[in-house]
Amino acid sequence: MSWTTVCRLDDILPNTGVAALIDQTQVAIFRVGDAVYALANKDPFSNANVLSRGIICSIQGTLAVASPIYKQHFSLTAGQCLEDDSVSIDCYEVRTEGDTVQILISH
Repeated sequence: MSWTTVCRLDDILPNTGVAALIDQTQVAIFRVGDAVYALANKDPFSNANVLSRGIICSIQGTLAVASPIYKQHFSLTAGQCLEDDSVSIDCYEVRTEGDTVQILISH
């Protein structure tokens, strides 16, 4: 496993997401204030790589992203679908080093 630099923190507007391709894997990276989160970009319900374009929200105290296709919500901290406990997506460890965003990906 290694840390991969994906972008600068300023490349992500607050309360939005961006997509990055890391080792053939699409990752959705979200910035909420100064915190950064990373999930799989693929929506398991539509099989489209769109979660980076979802709307960030809070549902019953859980920070989440709403898929722009069918509107399911996924926890930004765990990847769990809030409407269907049997569905979750990959959640990646993410950090900022200076002004860069890095994601821990297993090779």
